[in-house]
Order: sequence, then structure tokens, then C-alpha cells
Amino acid sequence: MDRNAIDLGRRSFLTGRYRTPPDRIRPPWSREASIAAACTGCGACVPACPQHIIALDPDGRPSLNFAAAECSFCGACAEACPEPVFDRTAAAFAHVAVIGSNCFAGRGIICQSCGDACPEAAIRFRPRLGGPALPELSADRCSGCGACAATCPASAVTMSVPRLEVAHG
Repeated sequence: MDRNAIDLGRRSFLTGRYRTPPDRIRPPWSREASIAAACTGCGACVPACPQHIIALDPDGRPSLNFAAAECSFCGACAEACPEPVFDRTAAAFAHVAVIGSNCFAGRGIICQSCGDACPEAAIRFRPRLGGPALPELSADRCSGCGACAATCPASAVTMSVPRLEVAHG
């Protein structure tokens, strides 16, 4: 059994709860299913990326790190891959940006770097009395490129696959 699969916190250890694996952000035009089915872990996509945001995760599969740059949707990773991992006819990303609670604006510090960096204008700022304007993200306009995450000084912007809401009736 993988030692990292079990949450060794006291309560979780005693109840046998497993650690949830972190969400991996995959390269554009690829999905978990295609990576699981076709990726050999050769790493050809890593040096092909001109932004240097692709790295192999601990399982040897490509994942993105938006800490320093964004995806330009150049397609170099898809062209370099010898396997049928990438589907250029699908939407580039299934994820969108999420602005976390450690956002400077939410803590009273004026900052609009994420909105300034967003090429899709998916982040707007809602004015409020007594504090700086708060960011609001339009998920339908977000391309998932990571430009906002790369420029956020508080590391408050992450990427997440939207969860489908289930109606309880």
C-alpha cells in the first residue's frame, strides 16, 4: 500500500480515511482519461513547451504549473507527443480559475493583478464601500490559461474543474 495514500492525522488514521489526491492540471487538449489510456510518460511534451509550465508528476504523467507563466495555447506539447493523448478538437481545458480567500483584495489590500493579466477579461472587480474592489470571475469566459495564477502575488488563484451541481428535489 502506498504510504502517501493514507492520511496519518490522528482522527483519519484511526478511521482509516484515505488522503484525497491533489487535483492535477493537465496540458491543454488532454484529459485524465486520455492520459491514463495513452500516455507512456516519455516526457516529450516537457521540453516542447516554450513557457516551461509542463512537468512530469510523481506518476510520470504531464501536469501544469502556472507559478511563473501561462499557457499560450501554442500546441507545441500536442505536436511533440507521439501518442494519441491530445485532442485538438476538444476544448483546451476543463478547468477554470478560482480565487481563494487569501486574495489581497479580500483582506483589504488594493490589488488587481489577476484582472490586469487576464486576456479574456474574465475577472472583473466589484466596488465596495470601505475597502478595495473585490474580484469576481466569470467562469464562462475563463479559458483556464493560468495568466491570473502566474501574476497573483498572494498565490490566491488556483485552477479547478467545475463540479456539476446536483439538484436535490
